[in-house]
Amino acid sequence: MTTSQQLVSKLWNYCNVLRDDGLSYGDYVEQLTYLLFLKMDDERTKPPYSKKSDIPKKYNWQSLLDKEGPELERHYIKLLNELGKESGIIGVIFRKSQNRIQDPAKLRKLIVDLINKENWLNLDADVKGDAYEGLLEKNAADVKGGAGQYFTPRPLINSIVKVIKPEPGIKIHDPASGTGGFLLSAYNHIVKNYELDRDQNIKLKHKTFSGNDIVPMVARLCVMNLYLHGINGEQSPISLEDSLKKNPGAVYDIVLTNPPFGKKSSETIVTEEGETSKQTLTVVRDDFWTETSNKQLNFLQHVKSILKINGRAAIVLPDNVLFEGGAGEIIRKKLMETCDLHTILRLPTGIFYAQGVKANVLFFDKREASKQSQTSKIWIYDLRTNKHFTLKENTLKEEDLDDFVKCYNPNNRHKRKESERFKCFSYEEILKRDKTNLDIFWLKDESLDDLDKLPDPDIIADELTEELESALEQLKEIQSDLKD
Repeated sequence: MTTSQQLVSKLWNYCNVLRDDGLSYGDYVEQLTYLLFLKMDDERTKPPYSKKSDIPKKYNWQSLLDKEGPELERHYIKLLNELGKESGIIGVIFRKSQNRIQDPAKLRKLIVDLINKENWLNLDADVKGDAYEGLLEKNAADVKGGAGQYFTPRPLINSIVKVIKPEPGIKIHDPASGTGGFLLSAYNHIVKNYELDRDQNIKLKHKTFSGNDIVPMVARLCVMNLYLHGINGEQSPISLEDSLKKNPGAVYDIVLTNPPFGKKSSETIVTEEGETSKQTLTVVRDDFWTETSNKQLNFLQHVKSILKINGRAAIVLPDNVLFEGGAGEIIRKKLMETCDLHTILRLPTGIFYAQGVKANVLFFDKREASKQSQTSKIWIYDLRTNKHFTLKENTLKEEDLDDFVKCYNPNNRHKRKESERFKCFSYEEILKRDKTNLDIFWLKDESLDDLDKLPDPDIIADELTEELESALEQLKEIQSDLKD
């Protein structure tokens, strides 16, 4: 067992104690986040670092160690509330934070026996970072209330980053950052593939990565994940803002993202009488090609807007973005006209913690304005047909994407060869398709002809569940439209 695995095991075993008090996995990871941040901040104030802390003395780590029983519980609640009012990284970590540990004795044990006994800054960034990632993945896999929808499979993220090939000295952004997988993978890729001097290292850690997330819980997990991996600053790299609300004015060299699942944007409306209701939003921005309430189509338009000229993007999107008419058709045409939409990866089912997801990765580069379409041909890799993955028995691994990486040819994507799973379609061919449909497949499902090639029963059951979940989601959206 590796050091990080031992640390995950140690941290996770204590969760089982707290589960008896009704604490969920997500609640536990959040409490760990608050306490780890306070402990590491305390370590920075001592030699050899001797740095000044921005946390008020009466709410620092030592203030927790000095108390126990009901007094500790009262102080912890006040600490969380007050630190949530701070600015910068402290505010993002503690925004809307609450104490979920009902037994003060167990809170004391968590503080003194588990967190305080480790010198976290002395641990290698890979060890503590990987340990925290391990907790996030366990939380994502938790069927009851896990944060699965915010967790993109790491093998997929790493393969996307391999073909995008981020380099030092650029700005990388994720407008739906989740727990920070894309930003971390890009960081690790640069560290692994380039020898950086001191100034380049500082720029990489403090001025390269940024992101947004609208959910306070997810933003804090992301910030802590980056922080533990050594990506941090006095200001949080993650903003607690809705990316779609406005054009931020900033532009980036690379945008990597997996926007939240669910087609429609909505917000809660509260009347003066205290009544609440959900309202579907049509995002209106003058930098968008068209108006739509479809969240993923809006994220696609947003990514186009925040890319520099010749900037590169990879965005995970559901199937409906490839074939939906109306706004979908307009956006697909405009995307091909203004950007080089050069590659689409059709993803297999059974790889996301959120059920019922059929998704793709769109790779495109933004180009300067031109009378000619910037897309001349689109290469599509089918990793879905005759591929069967589950979240437990047959999980997606990085080697499952090796052939895609090879076919993509990241060293020179203009020199590609077709294969059984990798086909090229010209811009003219695409335009002739009904509604400029990009949902293209050509491989035959082997199980339809040969019963001996049927996947295992548990895989079939998982795929049926995904199909039913997806159908149910579509029916709910139709029902919502009819009510509207």
